[in-house]
Amino acid sequence: METIKNFEQLIAHLRERNQRKTVAVVWGEDESSQEAIVDALESGFINAVFVGATQAAKANTELMAFGEHISFVETDDRDDAARQAVALVREGKADILMKGLINTDNLLHAVLNRETGILPRGQILTHLTVAKIPTYHKMLVFADAAVIPYPTQEQRTEQVRVALTLCRSLGISEPRLSLIHCSEKVNEKFFPHTVGYLDIVKAAQEGEFGSCIVEGPLDVKVSCCRESAVTKGIHSQVAGEADALIFPDIESGNTFYKTITLFCKADTAGILSGAIAPVVLPSRSDSKACKLYSLAVASL
Repeated sequence: METIKNFEQLIAHLRERNQRKTVAVVWGEDESSQEAIVDALESGFINAVFVGATQAAKANTELMAFGEHISFVETDDRDDAARQAVALVREGKADILMKGLINTDNLLHAVLNRETGILPRGQILTHLTVAKIPTYHKMLVFADAAVIPYPTQEQRTEQVRVALTLCRSLGISEPRLSLIHCSEKVNEKFFPHTVGYLDIVKAAQEGEFGSCIVEGPLDVKVSCCRESAVTKGIHSQVAGEADALIFPDIESGNTFYKTITLFCKADTAGILSGAIAPVVLPSRSDSKACKLYSLAVASL
């Protein structure tokens, strides 16, 4: 598979694959979600099941032009819509879960329910972003901007694993991943997580994550700018070529996300990984394009 370098290429790849994934849309009455679903339907990579708020979907003529690829589950309650959509995933009737106009907490309550949810025991739920930054020469995957506040060593190790898996789905045979810190030095006293970075790097070298290159601690600039590494005298196989970044906490990950989208005009896609199916969890301010790209990544 050719390495995917931007979202247009990703959607073209999905068109050529000609395989529709079924998306269970929870309370999809908002305009941007419906527009994104129309584009995904037109591109031929999804079928859609609207769970709740069905009248809004049925009133959308652009959407209903793809009626043969759309179905509906009626309910007048958002929480019930979340439960029914999760049940569709559990029963193998949907491949992707998508948040519409429902509070994130309400949707996650259904996702994480121990008896009826879709997170297998022992798995973690983490947020992965795929970004195309205009000034960077490749797609960039990073975690976690939305779910895990302060990852434990076990959680961070799993973040590494799922980020590398997503990179391979993008056609990167040997992903380069950077464990992010404000410097390249391990500091056990003030930044104990950097000690854990060394264990992850060692595990990668021993083949625990398959074919990949994992280094850290490294800062973002060294990870994505070869000249910065040369100037600092840092010898690194990741420098300037990072495919994935793992941030130390949600504060740094979220700040990076907001910075690249506001000041760099980056295109982004976001999914929750770890459940039995990917979850598209857009924020209220996400554009139609962001939601479309998130559906594309989830379908991939």
